Amino acid sequence: MDLRSLLDPSGPPFALLRRRTPGRDHDAVEVLTGPVHEVERLADLPVGERPALALVPFRQLRERGFDVRDDGTPLSVLVAEEAYELPLGEALDRLPAHAVTVEDGGFDVPDEEYARIVRRVLDDEIGRGEGANFVIRRTYRGRVPGFGRADALALFRRLLAGERGAYWTFVVHTGGRTLVGASPEAHVRMSGGTVVMNPISGTYRYPAGGPTPEGLLSFLASRKETDELSMVVDEELKMMCAVGDMGGVVVGPRLREMAHLAHTEYELRGRSTWDVRDVLRETMFAATVTGSPLRNACRVVERHERGGRGYYAGALALLGTDAGGAQTLDSPILIRTADIGADGELRVPVGATLVRHSDPEGEVAETHAKAAGVLAALGVRPGRPRGEAARAPRLADDPRVRAALDARRADLAPFWLRMRGAMAAGAAEPAGHALVVDAEDTFTSMLAHLLRSTGLEVTVRRYDEPGLRGAALEHPGPVVLGPGPGDPGDGGDPRMRLLRDLAARLLGTHPHPLLGVCLGHELLAAELGLPVVRKRVPLQGAQLDVDLFGARERVGFYNSFTARCDDAAAARLAGRGVEVSRDPLTGEVHALRGDGFAGVQFHPESVLTLNGIALLRGLLRQPAGTRTFSPRRPSA
Repeated sequence: MDLRSLLDPSGPPFALLRRRTPGRDHDAVEVLTGPVHEVERLADLPVGERPALALVPFRQLRERGFDVRDDGTPLSVLVAEEAYELPLGEALDRLPAHAVTVEDGGFDVPDEEYARIVRRVLDDEIGRGEGANFVIRRTYRGRVPGFGRADALALFRRLLAGERGAYWTFVVHTGGRTLVGASPEAHVRMSGGTVVMNPISGTYRYPAGGPTPEGLLSFLASRKETDELSMVVDEELKMMCAVGDMGGVVVGPRLREMAHLAHTEYELRGRSTWDVRDVLRETMFAATVTGSPLRNACRVVERHERGGRGYYAGALALLGTDAGGAQTLDSPILIRTADIGADGELRVPVGATLVRHSDPEGEVAETHAKAAGVLAALGVRPGRPRGEAARAPRLADDPRVRAALDARRADLAPFWLRMRGAMAAGAAEPAGHALVVDAEDTFTSMLAHLLRSTGLEVTVRRYDEPGLRGAALEHPGPVVLGPGPGDPGDGGDPRMRLLRDLAARLLGTHPHPLLGVCLGHELLAAELGLPVVRKRVPLQGAQLDVDLFGARERVGFYNSFTARCDDAAAARLAGRGVEVSRDPLTGEVHALRGDGFAGVQFHPESVLTLNGIALLRGLLRQPAGTRTFSPRRPSA
């Protein structure tokens, strides 16, 4: 079929896709044409022999019960009536090659204002324990006079020719709007029961003279960039542990080189028995475009962004079946994408990942770099000289770069570096049944995975589920108070009041092992009479070596608050049979343990805690018996 037929204004909607999906011919362009219709829920998407391409807006997060601004952007799906492929070179020859003009262009949030937003997020959100990292959007807006199908195809051609390293390069024309972009990041894909996610974070912006191995090595040595990537790996592992019900593994890190910048990335692989639509729903949306913990990140986004996100940070999703009839899913995150209305109104949203080390001016520059590929295709900014990107040597081929990437892998927990399945049916009876209380941080899904690996059956329940308190108090096995965002001392927060009361009751009466992790640990420490204070410098996504009851351990912290214990308090607690592991200079409590209970400020389940599985086993072996003390205050 001639691509010129796509120029007919009366023709059907269409999509052109160049996908770098493993096992596919990377130098082919798929063409899909067919009607577009809207559905309400992801469960309504068709999965069959005919490929179906869904446009998933950010507002779809409401399906998970998250707070998200409803801007009315539709969940649309193109069901292909015709699907074929063209060699890349042939597609480039056939696509329109004219320049596209943008008028009245500029960012809706000026550089200076965006820098002020970054400072506010660092102080008011990360500094106050609301989360480890957040992605805040700004949008390049403009107008393409007389925009039509030919312009959409011309922009697609310019991206094919000018960008490199994208996971998907695409144009989707629904009739009412056009999405054209080059996304570097897979959201999720599934084939043959294998689920793959692709957390990408850390951005090396090419200098004016072009990238060099030395510049990249300096970037790879940055603690800020290393921590940023580790945080999003942890956040997406939370999702993988939910959908990968047959185990998962971390692969990488690797380098993704594009025309204007390079990213560091990992790949997460798991095995799943789920329907692809359920996988798509439970992985909405990546920490790399939202933040962590995800539920609270949505609230932070709402507080600091103008308007809704539309399709930005949502996903495209190609659903179908393979030759054997098994479901398939391939989905990129909708970033580095121009969203153009039928009237030519243009939006190019971009965002920077804000972490405790963030420099406001550097994050402003990052948003410009991320927009560069699409804006170059639009003619708004100059692209790299023709052919330069293709001729440039791959930075990842430099042995020094490979060594630096390998060194990062050495800092990850071995538990997550090899595939582990769930306990097989017919295996030995579980060694007990653990209840994990989720305090709005799905680190609990990773905790559950580690606990199952110790031989326990595990149930995870939200802190506000009806009947949770009674179930926890009567649970015939270990109870884990999980992590969560916020100030543990905020008596005006209903969540904290409920969790504090639960911690007091469990500590005073529960006859089985009790473990508190991060927020759960802080609540236990408060019940033991220790002050819990805000840290001057948050430890969100920090990997530190600590003395843990006489043993040196490398562990991962995600905390803006901490319990403190001086010598007098340590002596008082020791007299009641409670041992405290603390920083000898600051008195900050890393862990505590006593008769049948323990608490840790760090996350044993994190990829940053090298010996997490063994530590978890040891913490749960604290002998449970009649408590030798009462909580600091009587429970209400």
